[in-house]
Amino acid sequence: MQSLEELQRIRVPQFEEVLGKPFPILDDGFVRVIDYMGSDEAVVQAARVSYGKGTRKVSEDRMLIRYLMRHRHTTPFEMCEIKLHLRVPMDCWRQWIRHRTASVNEYSTRYSIAIDASQTTPPDGWRLQATQNKQGSSGFLDPETGRRLSDQEKELQDLARKVYNDRIATGIAREQARKDLPLSTYTEAYWKIDLSNLLHFLSLRMEANAQYEIRRYAETIGNEIVRLWCPHSWEAFHDYVLHAVTFSADELQVLSAMLAGGADGAFRAAGELEWLETKDGRLRQNYERAEFEEKLKRQGIAVPWGEDAQAVV
Repeated sequence: MQSLEELQRIRVPQFEEVLGKPFPILDDGFVRVIDYMGSDEAVVQAARVSYGKGTRKVSEDRMLIRYLMRHRHTTPFEMCEIKLHLRVPMDCWRQWIRHRTASVNEYSTRYSIAIDASQTTPPDGWRLQATQNKQGSSGFLDPETGRRLSDQEKELQDLARKVYNDRIATGIAREQARKDLPLSTYTEAYWKIDLSNLLHFLSLRMEANAQYEIRRYAETIGNEIVRLWCPHSWEAFHDYVLHAVTFSADELQVLSAMLAGGADGAFRAAGELEWLETKDGRLRQNYERAEFEEKLKRQGIAVPWGEDAQAVV
């Protein structure tokens, strides 16, 4: 029988220090690490097993991890898993649970009394509806008006809790007594996920357009937890995913035309793609063009057409 090397559980000394430590989020939420399996070492180990016995090491661990991330070889990152304990508002949890790549056990208000905590909003924390994004926010309400909304919020939450407690005291079943609790009520869950799917979650929920509340959780998980747990993987994710810019085939067509023929070349290429159709002398709304313009602006590149551009084909 072939002899096998002696194995020891992979441990990350600096990460061991945060096990069980709650990282506070929002006014009464938190996330903490319950357990983990693997590390950057496990990613490298999984990637190299396919080379076969006797194959020499061709690069340092960091460079291999960066290669894997850069070329979207996700399987080795699945060799790492982490289990988190979360306390999160229910409306935020509704978005969270849509990521169906984790094992989840949530606190049950059928069996237990609902957590007596609700997320509150300070007077200067009321966000206004974005005009260009139906599911997002932009800017803030003035604090004076916000104070009135915060007072109403407290009154509503207090009343909802009073009604709930009264139902419980009357003997109403917990599964029914809970039905009028607001979505601001905190819930708790154990959430176990592999590193590959966790990074996908973070790529969506750390994005600037993600809802503020879930973005706070994602930023904490990324910057305070994953960074310590798998620093090389986090660095590669930071460079090649989180802060990278990708271009579609159409966007590359316009970029190539811009490099070859300047603004005029880009103008013609965008016209051929029907990005510059106008209405009443102004550009029609075009989401693909708008996203491309945003990418250019983030790189400090001037948009080669104006609001009143006329398509030239």
